[in-house]
Amino acid sequence: MKTYTRMAMAGVIAASAVLTGCASTSSGSVYSGGQARQEQTVRMGVVESVRQVIIEGTKSGVGTVAGGVVGGVAGSNVGGGKGSTIGTILGAVAGGLAGKAIEEGVSKKQGLEITVKLDNGEMRAITQDADENFRPGERVRLLSGGGVTRVSH
Repeated sequence: MKTYTRMAMAGVIAASAVLTGCASTSSGSVYSGGQARQEQTVRMGVVESVRQVIIEGTKSGVGTVAGGVVGGVAGSNVGGGKGSTIGTILGAVAGGLAGKAIEEGVSKKQGLEITVKLDNGEMRAITQDADENFRPGERVRLLSGGGVTRVSH
C-alpha cells in the first residue's frame, strides 16, 4: 500500500473517531457531566399532544473532510499525469459530498415534540429523543436547568 494511501486511511479512521465522539444526545434520560449535581426547576403538567419529528444530524464537517480524503485518494488512482490530477479533484469533491450526506444521515434520529399544559395553565413544547413513550392525558414533569428542559414521568 502506498504511503499516502496509508496516511489517508489513518485520517479517515481518526475522523471517524472524532465524529463518533461528537455525537450528542437529546434524550430526556441522559445528562451531561456538567448537568449532574445541578439544581433543576420542576414543573408539573399534563401531556396535551405528542408528535413524531426528526432531529437532524450533525454537520461538523468531519464527514466532508473524511469523504474528500477517501475520494481524492481513490480518484488519484485513475489515469496518469493530468488524468490523475483531474481524478483526484473530482474524487475529492464527490467524496466530500458523499461524506457530508453520510455524516448527516448516520447522526439523524427519531424525536418527539411533546406539548405539555402546565398546572398554571401555560403551554410548553419540548423536543427530545423518542426513547420514552408519552401519551396525551399523562401527568409528567418538566425539568429545567442550564438552558435545557426535558420531559419525564
